[in-house]
Amino acid sequence: MHADEKFTEATWPSSPERATLEGKNKFVGFWLFLGGETVLFATLFATYLALKDKVPNESMPHAKDLFQMDLVIVATLLLLTSSLTSVYAMYHMKNYNFKGMQAWLLVTVLLGAAFLGVEIYEFNHYVHEFHFTFAGSAFGSAFYTLVGFHGGHVAFGLCWITTLMVRNAKRGLSLYNAPKFYVASLYWHFIDVVWVFIFTVVYLMGMVG
Repeated sequence: MHADEKFTEATWPSSPERATLEGKNKFVGFWLFLGGETVLFATLFATYLALKDKVPNESMPHAKDLFQMDLVIVATLLLLTSSLTSVYAMYHMKNYNFKGMQAWLLVTVLLGAAFLGVEIYEFNHYVHEFHFTFAGSAFGSAFYTLVGFHGGHVAFGLCWITTLMVRNAKRGLSLYNAPKFYVASLYWHFIDVVWVFIFTVVYLMGMVG
């Protein structure tokens, strides 16, 4: 199959993201990239666990003093729901429904942007209400580096998906852009999985500890 070949719903392949050699190569490159990202996040998690109790004195805020379960749950629901909507988008992509895919990707982007908004509010609240800053303690440095680095990945993912949507708005689906959409959705799932670990290791363990 050629990437520029014209298709109908009846002739569209069941796995368009893997139908060409270029598409398969994108997967190989993505998994290599993901391996590096996994090592990087593992390092940040290890650093956070080593420094989460390191504060200059007892008057400085600890995790149990900072974290608010309701705010964290809202952020988690937003991001996990965005993962579900990206699944719907890929379902429509596999069924040659470009408008359906674009619509669900737009919902994914809006939910991801809302998650970032909650995270920015959270950071602002910690700084102004508790004077919990990046340079205030080793705990603060480890927390903002880990959670902020994840937030940066969310922002990058939003830019990636939005760019794909805008650039291909008038082109429709093809075997050339289908792998790009699919790889972007896999990246988004990776971001969601990392957040599950952050929710557990940083927030839940912090509130209990």
